[in-house]
Amino acid sequence: MSLFGPPQAPGWPVELADGPVLLRPYRRSDAAAWSEIRRANRAWLAPWESSLPGAWDDLNSPAAFRWVHRDQRRSAREGEGMPFAVCLREADRDRLVGHINVGSIVRRALCSGYVGYWVDARVAGRGVIPTALALAVDHAFGPGGLHRVEVNIRPENRPSRRVVEKLGFREESYHVRYMHIDGAWRDHIGYAMTSEEIAAEGGLLARWHRVRAGAR
Repeated sequence: MSLFGPPQAPGWPVELADGPVLLRPYRRSDAAAWSEIRRANRAWLAPWESSLPGAWDDLNSPAAFRWVHRDQRRSAREGEGMPFAVCLREADRDRLVGHINVGSIVRRALCSGYVGYWVDARVAGRGVIPTALALAVDHAFGPGGLHRVEVNIRPENRPSRRVVEKLGFREESYHVRYMHIDGAWRDHIGYAMTSEEIAAEGGLLARWHRVRAGAR
């Protein structure tokens, strides 16, 4: 990739997998499953997501998914995001269980992006999101052409902080009143990682496999 060339969308679209965890682009047919998960997980997700006008059920309806899907496709085409449906591969289907996006991508001299994610509480604690994050970051640093990724998390969100800390993200900043969430401007802790930090380990997924093996 040319450092000063035109913006591109390298490495997209793509499917990424490790064990039962599959990352893939969203499909229009995901609307019903996406809505069911989002509506069922309101108490689990709402405290950590940016404030939007409207009722939760309306913002997370099958009809609303059409707008979400359209915006995701636009950002991916323009090289501004890499949005993935997080699925669990089962005997007869790939079950949608979450979301991960490498977004706000800036290329050229910065080559950086921000990662956001969520998962169905019914599968939390099974290593789904750490695996998804490792897959997404390795892809972003490889075919995606990025050099740095950041994750910003509310201090109170211990489950999400454990995800990045287990993977070895570096805590590097504290953002005061960073984003409007759940009715107020909320502080966030900034975590980051560059490609050099994991290159010698064979990538973030390889690091995650070693962390899991050591915990058994």
